[in-house]
Amino acid sequence: MLNALEDAGFNCIDNFPASLLVQWVTKEHTRQGGSGPNLAVCIDVRNTPEDLQALPTYIKDLAAANLKPQLIYLDADDAVLVKRFSDTRRRHPLDDKFSVLQDAIDHERQVLLDIAQLADIRIDTTNESMHDLGQLTKQRIAEQSPNEISLLFRSFGYKNGVPVDTDIVFDARCLPNPYWREDLRGYNGKHPKICEYLEGEQLVQDFYTDVKTHLERWLPVFASQHRVYITVGIGCTGGTHRSVYLVERLANDFRETYPNLLVRHRSEIA
Repeated sequence: MLNALEDAGFNCIDNFPASLLVQWVTKEHTRQGGSGPNLAVCIDVRNTPEDLQALPTYIKDLAAANLKPQLIYLDADDAVLVKRFSDTRRRHPLDDKFSVLQDAIDHERQVLLDIAQLADIRIDTTNESMHDLGQLTKQRIAEQSPNEISLLFRSFGYKNGVPVDTDIVFDARCLPNPYWREDLRGYNGKHPKICEYLEGEQLVQDFYTDVKTHLERWLPVFASQHRVYITVGIGCTGGTHRSVYLVERLANDFRETYPNLLVRHRSEIA
């Protein structure tokens, strides 16, 4: 993520000491006269417990100084984290305290729990390649207008779990499933044959109308509370047919109102 932000013109620092956050950001803001590049730092569990506990206070101090901080929290399933450490042969930051990698991951998650709950945006990297994460970073953070909501519609399959970065979730498993039609199973929710099938089902149309009405009512409320990032998840069993169809249709209907709108499907869906 830092590489993508750096490519977008941010000044970035990895493994940043949280205790220096307010001092450094304030100094850079003053030095650049408020018109220089955006700043990004990566703060992880290598910080002292005291500094991590104080991080929410540091962020509030920056907000009080009108420096507009944004807290972004990256997450992934435990099994994926274990595989990544194994594949890259990198040591976990808490390796010296825990002899078992899973124990280190569990402790890290617990230590960062309060910070995760305060995040402006949580990004679930479980199914994201490095390229996908870079693109998402560029589109949703680097190119984000500070005066507009970044709205993300995400399809997913319940068989893989609900993405942790989803704010509003709708369950489409109650709808007719094209998977059980032999002639439709091989297509995804973008295909005209799937669209034609689902648009012919009254239950699907009723579900869509209810979801659209709910979002039209409540998204402006989120916006009035100065929410910058909102992720709406639509889930079905496999994340291939119903959820993809609904996400694409919602995106078409909401894009004019929310220009910073993004769509994300499973990586294997083009």
